[in-house]
Amino acid sequence: MSKIPPQQMLEAINTILTERKKRKFVESVDLQVNLKNYDTQKDKRFAGSLRLPVNCRPRMTVCCICDLAQVDSAQKAGLATKTMDDLKKLNKNKKLVKKMCAGFDAFLASESIIKTIPRVVGPHMNRAGKFPTAVTPTESLTEKVDELQSTVKFQLKKVLCLGTCIGHVEMNDEDLRKNINLSVNFLVSLLKKNWQNLKSVYIKTTMGKPVRIY
Repeated sequence: MSKIPPQQMLEAINTILTERKKRKFVESVDLQVNLKNYDTQKDKRFAGSLRLPVNCRPRMTVCCICDLAQVDSAQKAGLATKTMDDLKKLNKNKKLVKKMCAGFDAFLASESIIKTIPRVVGPHMNRAGKFPTAVTPTESLTEKVDELQSTVKFQLKKVLCLGTCIGHVEMNDEDLRKNINLSVNFLVSLLKKNWQNLKSVYIKTTMGKPVRIY
């Protein structure tokens, strides 16, 4: 159950969208959360992912590393694709693998070849935090890309502040409200004492000022 009244959230969304300067790019809308009564040394660190109802990062670039069965459907759908032959050409060269990782925000890979990828490119994709998500032969690649673009992750590390992108400034207020509401409730469900561990919650656009909603 959310402790943030919907009206209060809509007012905050309206504030960040109307009081921003026009930028040459589409700003994202970010959620920033501060926790309290948590000891990152002793308490169990949590991590969780949630798919939001509205795609929050439509500009996130995803590359599909496909086997022969999926490469045609990926190319027909207009997705960026690579095959195992493309990866072999990198010859485990650290610079080339890094360059490939830097070119995309995330990777998908056909289930049949995902286990052989580390053998072909070395550990560099994993180190860059870009190891591919598996796609089974029956799954739609475009649907999987949409899922990646709509998924938020929360992970407690050494600091008590967490942030994630939950939308962008071209979304309507109600879609943003849904995404923020679900994200906050999901994060609260991961916390040891739920709402008692939340110190404050802010929303902001990429370049805008934060507005407190909790």
